[in-house]
Amino acid sequence: MTSLIPIIALILVVIMIIIAGYVKAPPDRAYIISGLRKNPRILVGRAGVKIPFFERVDKLYLGQMTVDIKTEQSVPTNDFINVNVDAVAKVRIGTDPAAIQLAAKNFLNKNPEQITQDLQDSLQGNMREIIGTLSLKVINTDRDSFSDQVMEKASRDMSKLGIEILSCNIQNVTDENGLINDLGMDNTAKIKKDAAIAKAQADRDVAIAQAEADKAANDARVTAQTEIAEKNNALAIKQAELKQQADTANAVADAAYSIQQQEQQKTIEAATVNAQIAKAEREAELKQKEVVVKQQELAAQIEKQADAEKYQAEKKAEAELIQRQKKAEAAKYEQEREADARKAQAEAQKYAAEQEAAGIKAKYDAEAAGIAARGKAEAEAIKAKGLAEAEAMEKKAEAYRKYNGAAMAEMMIKVMPEIAAEIAKPLAAIDKINIYETGDSGEGGAAKISGNMPVVLKQVFDTMSEATGVDLAEIMKANTYDAKVNKNVNITGADVAVTTTDAEN
Repeated sequence: MTSLIPIIALILVVIMIIIAGYVKAPPDRAYIISGLRKNPRILVGRAGVKIPFFERVDKLYLGQMTVDIKTEQSVPTNDFINVNVDAVAKVRIGTDPAAIQLAAKNFLNKNPEQITQDLQDSLQGNMREIIGTLSLKVINTDRDSFSDQVMEKASRDMSKLGIEILSCNIQNVTDENGLINDLGMDNTAKIKKDAAIAKAQADRDVAIAQAEADKAANDARVTAQTEIAEKNNALAIKQAELKQQADTANAVADAAYSIQQQEQQKTIEAATVNAQIAKAEREAELKQKEVVVKQQELAAQIEKQADAEKYQAEKKAEAELIQRQKKAEAAKYEQEREADARKAQAEAQKYAAEQEAAGIKAKYDAEAAGIAARGKAEAEAIKAKGLAEAEAMEKKAEAYRKYNGAAMAEMMIKVMPEIAAEIAKPLAAIDKINIYETGDSGEGGAAKISGNMPVVLKQVFDTMSEATGVDLAEIMKANTYDAKVNKNVNITGADVAVTTTDAEN
């Protein structure tokens, strides 16, 4: 019994040592037991026992860690463009014992944040070295290759620390001058250009198809209208033939009118169709010109954006050449537009001249109408005046008829002195008379001159009686007492009726 006590005590000590030194490492931790052995024991995801006071347990994190790799300063690329790159690397400590032992020498008992902080500088240096060997375009367009090169470069340094790089992803690449955005704009412009060209071509095809459809519709309409016109013409001719039996002249006239009307209708329809075709052709040409203008604008924008990316002299020269070509095309287009404007102005002037001619014609028509109205009014006035004068003459004649011959004789006697005065005017103009004849009866020439006056008056009296048909001597006699009482002379108007009635009888 006494001999069992030391054994029991030894067993208890061993049990206590096992209980006090029992450790169990999780899968993401490496427990390193060191102290008694030259090479420490490594526990990963399994249990073990350390001897208290003689051995110690250190921990090493084996899980995945994320390291942010950023170039704090701009790094020049192979084509001397300063860029800033943001990347993310996934790393962990190697699972083989050799890697764990190397990592234990550098990262023992450190948390993941401390480990990533220690790795960050090394990974940044590796990435800066890789950036210096690549161009900006390669860095942006082939990021997988860039990240692979960074991993390959960094793996050699990380393996010396017992670190394994799982992945490396490029998050963002920027440059100081915005050239990356310009590259993106260049690709965007190219895509937009291709899309715009495709759309323009599609619009052109649609416009052409629409124009062809309109043309076909117009042709069908013209054909149908022509057939209708022919049918109507044939019907009109037939009707004219039937009507010709009854009234040949009317049938011929009606047929001629119908035929002429059909010809005019056909002419109008043909002109309408030609106008529609011309309009469709002009619209198609306009759409084609719009497509060309859009293509030119897109090309000009693309070239302008591309010019910003090209720093070398050769690219600038090409850009200037393209600009000159575009300016020449724009100038040509402006000239065409100016020619169209001049043509439209000429048409407007022609229309204004036609309107002015129409206005002048209307003015002359109005003046002619005014002249005609004025002439008509003057004719009416003259007619009214003539009627008034005729009426006055008729009334005067009526008055004369109411007067008797004595009144007419009185008026004629009143004008006789004036007639005598006119006859005497030549005698009054005689300044001097030389008389060479004394007369056979002893009367002198002066007496003959005075004796001629009654003769002249009698001749005037007789002349007026012959001119008027009124016997003034009889009228004078009719007013005497003897004529009225003894001879009963009655005078009516210009006719003198003498009735002799002897008073004694």
